[in-house]
Amino acid sequence: MTSSGGSRIKELALEKDDLVDLYRQMVLIRAFEEHAEEQYARGRIAGFLHVYIGEEATGVGVVSAMQDRDHLITHYRDHGYALARGVTPEAAMAELFGKATGVVHGRGGSMHFSDVTKNFWGGYAIVGGLIPLAAGLALASQYQEQDAVVVCVFGDGATNTGAFHEAANLASVWKLPVIFLVENNLYGMGTAVEYVSAVNDMSRKAIAYDIASARVDGQDVLAVREAAQAALEHCRSGNGPFLLESLTYRFRGHSMADPEAYRSKEEVNRYRKDDPIPLFRNKLLSDGVATQEEFDQIDAEALKQVEQAVEFAEQSPVPDPSTLADFILADSGAVR
Repeated sequence: MTSSGGSRIKELALEKDDLVDLYRQMVLIRAFEEHAEEQYARGRIAGFLHVYIGEEATGVGVVSAMQDRDHLITHYRDHGYALARGVTPEAAMAELFGKATGVVHGRGGSMHFSDVTKNFWGGYAIVGGLIPLAAGLALASQYQEQDAVVVCVFGDGATNTGAFHEAANLASVWKLPVIFLVENNLYGMGTAVEYVSAVNDMSRKAIAYDIASARVDGQDVLAVREAAQAALEHCRSGNGPFLLESLTYRFRGHSMADPEAYRSKEEVNRYRKDDPIPLFRNKLLSDGVATQEEFDQIDAEALKQVEQAVEFAEQSPVPDPSTLADFILADSGAVR
């Protein structure tokens, strides 16, 4: 996996603040995930934990191209998308801790972040289960003439589910404004793509439903941003759905419970040369956008921010049992 987007800084006409902010977001996500791993190992985070380490350029690149009115719905590897969409590290970390101050008040945990004020409709634990929901969000946007595009994020494994094919078909029939963003990190849990999919190029799966598609280097934040902008414009112009395949790689296991017996350390180390954070930092350094001292300060600020988030989560209260029926779409008097 090599960078296909190149620097392209001058061509994209981005200001220094915009470029530095892309770097800042990626560094914040990396620091957050590394601290989440530590807290999980210390027993402060329960359940499953799926970190986004290695894939930050995809989430940051896509979200940076979106408008506030657009909708985002994701798979269960959702921390990075939440932070990129504007969820605070404090609310995100508190949710991992199961605290009342969490983004969904301690009710969702790692796999179910959500913030309706940001049109972020959450992480879903059922593989492929979110794709028909994304089509429904897009249908609502179209019907109400909201001029909003839905970005639906899922892994390569989800393209083998019936939910993907049913939703893609109807999205095309109805010309819905939805981007199907396939994060192809080469593995569905512990199974390599080539063992379970007759087509390894996920963008080709759009052909059956007459959906426009493209592939992008998911380790190049600028390339992802540019591809996402094109996809968003396609959908916003009434041309129907778009499938964008991002070629990326996770540096950690599927979850913290994954022994990674299905791949070698040598393979992981080979892909580390495509770590999106140093790749982007080196581009900005070589183009004179920012100095090493500025990047060092950003790194330190991100680390401090996440450390404060951990402290906030530790000191936050657990949800009061009396609030058990809150936020349930049912008569609270009937909930026992």
